[in-house]
Amino acid sequence: MKTSILIGLSRHRIGVDGAGVTTLVAFHGCPLNCKYCLNPQALSPKGVWKRFSPEELFNEIKKDDLYFCATGGGVTFGGGEPLLSYKDILLFKKICTDNGKHWKINIESSLNVQETYVNATEVIIDNWIVDIKDMNPEIYRAYTGRSNDLVIKNLQHLINKKAKITVRVPLIPKFNTESDVENNIKALHKLGVTDIERFTYTIKKH
Repeated sequence: MKTSILIGLSRHRIGVDGAGVTTLVAFHGCPLNCKYCLNPQALSPKGVWKRFSPEELFNEIKKDDLYFCATGGGVTFGGGEPLLSYKDILLFKKICTDNGKHWKINIESSLNVQETYVNATEVIIDNWIVDIKDMNPEIYRAYTGRSNDLVIKNLQHLINKKAKITVRVPLIPKFNTESDVENNIKALHKLGVTDIERFTYTIKKH
């Protein structure tokens, strides 16, 4: 049985990544190389915490079924970049449905993945939480080492599909400015994003 590679699992989270009480499942692997990465273990072979089959992950998470049902919460997939493991997420959702569990499914993503990954999962995701980094291609590349073309394409696709989206817009010390953040918010409004969270990155020393 194929296993999901995780860097961590955090239970009983409230108000940070979805409605109600949530369990965060953090996947190993990411296409980006962010200068202030909060979870650098996601990129390291030594960063693997545990491996779960979708069935094992379901059995672990269902311990909190009572909390999910009472608060309208559920599971948030993060990382790393969870959409790199989209097939595992689809299998997990099928197991939930087969067992009569209809927990909310949230995903924290950079959206810097192939469009097919987003298309495959959009029907099962209740809330998309997107860390946009910066809408300016030059700033984005300087901070992540990658183009943001796929990010914009995937975001526009989700907007067109009327998905529930929260976009997080960071002030990134030494990479963008308050003015850049304002420009990002204006650009997102033009695209049709209404739920925007503004914050400042906390720099961790690794």
